[in-house]
Amino acid sequence: MKLLVSDDISIDLFCKNPIKILEQSNKGVLAVIKNNSPVFYVITPHLLKKIFDLEYQLLDKKIKKQNIVKKFSMHPEWTPDKDFIHQAALWGIMLTEEILESELASFISYWQAEGCFFYHIQWQQKLARSLQKSRSINYISQKKRDITYIPVPDQTTPTGFRGK
Repeated sequence: MKLLVSDDISIDLFCKNPIKILEQSNKGVLAVIKNNSPVFYVITPHLLKKIFDLEYQLLDKKIKKQNIVKKFSMHPEWTPDKDFIHQAALWGIMLTEEILESELASFISYWQAEGCFFYHIQWQQKLARSLQKSRSINYISQKKRDITYIPVPDQTTPTGFRGK
C-alpha cells in the first residue's frame, strides 16, 4: 500500500512536541527528516486504523472470491462450523452438548490475547479439546466425596475360604 506524504518536518522540531505537530498535520502522515533525508514516517492512530480496516476488507473479499484458506488470529466474530459437534466426533472428541455462548466467549478471549495464527480447522480442533477438558473437569468437580463418610469393613468370609 502506498501513502503519499505531503508534509515533512525536521527531526529537531518534531521532537519538541510530536503530538501537537501530528495533530496539525492535514493528512495524518508526516515524514520526519534529517539532513534532507527521511528518517522515519509518522501516522496518526485514526488513519492507521482506517488503513488496516481497508486492508482487512480487501483481503477478506479476495479470500472469499478465490476461496483461499489462510491462517488468521482469533477475532470476536469467529464461530465454529454448524456441524462442529459431528467434526469433533470424527477427531475422537465426544461432545454431548452444544457449545454455550460463555464457553465460546471464553475460548475466543483467551486466544485473542495470545495472538496466535491458525487455520479455521485448527481453531475448531482447539475448541473441541478445550471443551472436552473443561467439561471433564466440571464433571469431576461435581462428583465430590463426602468427607464425613466412615467406611465400614465387610465382616463376611468369602465363599471357598475356611475360617471361624
